[in-house]
Amino acid sequence: MANELERFMDCMEYRPSDRRPNHELGVWPQTIERWRAEAADAIEGFTWNWFWAEDALGFDRREYLRIHYGFLPPYEYEVLEETPEYVVARNGNGIVTRALKEGTVGGGRMCMDQYLEFPVSTPDDFPAVKARLVAGAPERYPESLEAQIQAAANRTCPLVLGENCAANGFYWRAREWMGTEALSLAWYDYPALMHEMMEFYADFIIETSRPVLERCQPDYFCLNEDLAMKGGPLLSPSTFRTFILPHLSRMVETFKGLGVRYFVIDTDGDPRPLLSLFLDAGVDAIWPLERASDMDPAELRRTFGRSLRLWGGVDKRELAKGPDAIRRHLVEFIPLIEEGGFIPTVDHTVPPDVSWDNFRYYMDLKHELLAGQFGNLR
Repeated sequence: MANELERFMDCMEYRPSDRRPNHELGVWPQTIERWRAEAADAIEGFTWNWFWAEDALGFDRREYLRIHYGFLPPYEYEVLEETPEYVVARNGNGIVTRALKEGTVGGGRMCMDQYLEFPVSTPDDFPAVKARLVAGAPERYPESLEAQIQAAANRTCPLVLGENCAANGFYWRAREWMGTEALSLAWYDYPALMHEMMEFYADFIIETSRPVLERCQPDYFCLNEDLAMKGGPLLSPSTFRTFILPHLSRMVETFKGLGVRYFVIDTDGDPRPLLSLFLDAGVDAIWPLERASDMDPAELRRTFGRSLRLWGGVDKRELAKGPDAIRRHLVEFIPLIEEGGFIPTVDHTVPPDVSWDNFRYYMDLKHELLAGQFGNLR
């Protein structure tokens, strides 16, 4: 029987194995609340609200090097206005939002905040942001780093540089600094600033990662971008090629030169017009393949072949419909599971319209699928 690392590598390299990796991302806090009401005993001991290695669900283990790529120090949290319905506050990224209180569970809300103010409005504001992003500061590395590096030499599961959303990418960070509307104009109004931002951020990620990568070689790194919506990317291929591609290519080349095996990009929405540019930069995989945005993994494999590994693709909307719909949905993944280069997961975190029974059914059936036991699916 293969261990988790061997199984992951077999899948990524299109080799046969005892089964394919069993990974998932996590759940909404509201989903946790529902599941606790439905099956408290079944979910006792789970690590919330990101999935890590819950044995009861048969997940494969992954180890994470917990590098801090965010602001140090963060902006001080400040409540600016509060009513019974909402709260206006400045968060740790320096963004002022209006947040609806209704439905909030564990800090997670049922709808997106309204964004009111961002730390960068003009080029004069950027130096204050850069001052909070000093590469390689000692506080960016966990106390357990030395022990993790020592253990990595004998690991039996994939080692990942950074936790989920630790190293948010070029578009993501610029959007956090400026806001979507202002960023959409800044490529044209402030091109020098945007070139500076992209170069600075590549240098920051590379130099913060270098001290770790010079001592151990993680199996993959995921750059979280979220640069697309249902209708397509939030920037054109031309803009991406001009401002981001040279620095993404440099980052990928540096990481792989230091021994990182796979470079992954995370983006929701439909980024298909940019995928060939991702591949040009040396990106190996993309996820979560949001089905509401028509990201069909079978179509992507036909279009891009084996150069682009695919993670995700399980439509969260189907999980809410019950066993028959889940079974019909999972059938479509059989050819990709057999071929490899594909790890099926829910196409984001699991929302609260998915019952525990439906999620448990999905996980049980998926486990059979990953092991090549297709009898219940054909």
